[in-house]
Formats: sequence, structure tokens, C-alpha cells
Amino acid sequence: MRYLPYSQRRPDRQYSQLLVEILNSGLWSPAQQGGRTRSRLGCQMRFPLSNGFPIVTVRDLATPFKSGRSILGQALGELCGFLNGARTQEELEQFGCYWWAPWVTEAKCAKRGLEEGDLGPGSYGPVWTAFPTPDGSTFNQFDAMVQQMIELPHLKTHQVVPWFPPYNFRGDGVLQQVVVVPCHGWVNVAVYPELGEFDLVHVQRSADVPVGLVANMIQYAALMLMLEVLTGYHPRELVYMIVNAHVFESQLVAVDKILGVEPVEFPTVTIAEHAQAHSSVRDFRAGDFIVSDYHPVLPVMRIPTPV
Repeated sequence: MRYLPYSQRRPDRQYSQLLVEILNSGLWSPAQQGGRTRSRLGCQMRFPLSNGFPIVTVRDLATPFKSGRSILGQALGELCGFLNGARTQEELEQFGCYWWAPWVTEAKCAKRGLEEGDLGPGSYGPVWTAFPTPDGSTFNQFDAMVQQMIELPHLKTHQVVPWFPPYNFRGDGVLQQVVVVPCHGWVNVAVYPELGEFDLVHVQRSADVPVGLVANMIQYAALMLMLEVLTGYHPRELVYMIVNAHVFESQLVAVDKILGVEPVEFPTVTIAEHAQAHSSVRDFRAGDFIVSDYHPVLPVMRIPTPV
């Protein structure tokens, strides 16, 4: 990864500016989980990775909570789990991700006709790695995208989606086949063979900006580092597009605290030497990512999010 020296990087204020935009221009609406959200539609951030890896610096995401688990570690663990097709809480825990537990209780799963702990066949892992095909077989979208980037880099169809409509629909007499319909994971890659570089555009359907978004930003920047190892193309820019960016009413106190500080430079994240030999996205684990130059302003914060 071609980072600028830390001393030459500029603090990135896009995350804080997004929060301000939501507070100033967003609209209030009822939330499915209860309470209200203030939402802003059609938001965008652009992160040149040369300026550092986009881990939010206004608060600490790397220090573990009392549970011994950090947001950074669980975000990477979740991504690695989903890239391996993980569908259950038990499978995700094997990759170091524990935060799905409140969403996969016996009661919540029963509403979708699922067993306790099951995210459902419409969740990220199954749809990314075992997308149903008309002939009854399955299709691994990420394997296909990496292969296509290598063999036909000039194409404009290097894409992955987390969405399988029959599992996401909920209507009269129809059970939704996923505990939470996918919020993120629309991936579009543009390769520039003459430059030896690529951009990644990530589209997020719904973003809980104080809680979920900070983890998702880590995940899709990390995916770019994985693709660098697998294809030889260097990451250039992560373009982050959000359909519905929102803040829950219960999060406003935390948001005010975050907006009371100025961000600092983004850190450096590299892939460990042993992981440079990985040949598939399925080979990566959270421990393969090495973080340095991370100096968050506020300490680790537990921000509420309705379940």
C-alpha cells in the first residue's frame, strides 16, 4: 500500500462533516427499533488511501472494551467471517466477531422462521459466497470478482451485491429470511491497468453513522488491502456512498461529544508479511492487519444503538 509519510497526511474531517450534515439537514422519522432517527439521504465520502487508512480518529476504535473486544477487531473479524460464508453467531465468533448476539436471539429468529443464532440465508455470508443460481447451484461473488479483475481488468462489471430479493421481502404471509436485511456490501471496483491501481466504490443502503458506519468504513478499506494482495493492483481511492445516513435520537449526546473534538491524521494499516502469500479472500483473518500511527482523540466510547 502506497501511503504518504504520516507527517504529510492531512486530518480527514468527512466523518464529522457527515454528522453535522445529518443534524443540520436531516429529517426525523420513526425507527423500526423504536424511538426516532434523523436521516440524510444520498451522502458521499471519498478517501484517498495514500492519506491513510480510514479508521475514525475522533474516538478510539482499537482499544478493547471491558469484554476484551474492540470495534476494530470485531469489524475485521466480521468481514473475514462473511467472506468465508459465515451465517451463524457461532461461526462469526470463530472469526472474532461477537456483536450479532442481540439480533439473533431465539425470539427474533423465530419471527423469521429461523433457529436461534441464525442470521438467515439472506445474510451477507451466504449471499456473497453462495448466491443461488437458476440451475440450482451456488455462485461465489468474491472469487469471481477477483478472477475477473485479474483476467479482464478493463471490464466495468467487477461488482458484488449482498441482496437477494426473495429473502428480503416481508409482506402478508411472507417471512423475511434474514434477521437484518443487508445494510452494506454493494461493491464496485474500477481497475486502471496502465496505472497498476484500482478504486473501490462502496454503496451502503442504511448507515447507523455513530455505531455501524465506523466499522463498515474499516471493512471496505481492509477489503482493498486484500484485493491488492490477490491481484497486484494498488488501492487508490475508496468512494463511500450512503443512501440513508442516520443518527438515533438516543445517540445525540455521544454525537455532541464527538463533534467537540477535531480529528487527527488517519493511521497506517498494512498486511502482515505471512499474509502476503494468501491466494483467496477466504484466507485472511483479523490478525493479518497491522495498525500503526493510530492516535485517536477521545477514548473508547460505548454508544447506544437500538436492537
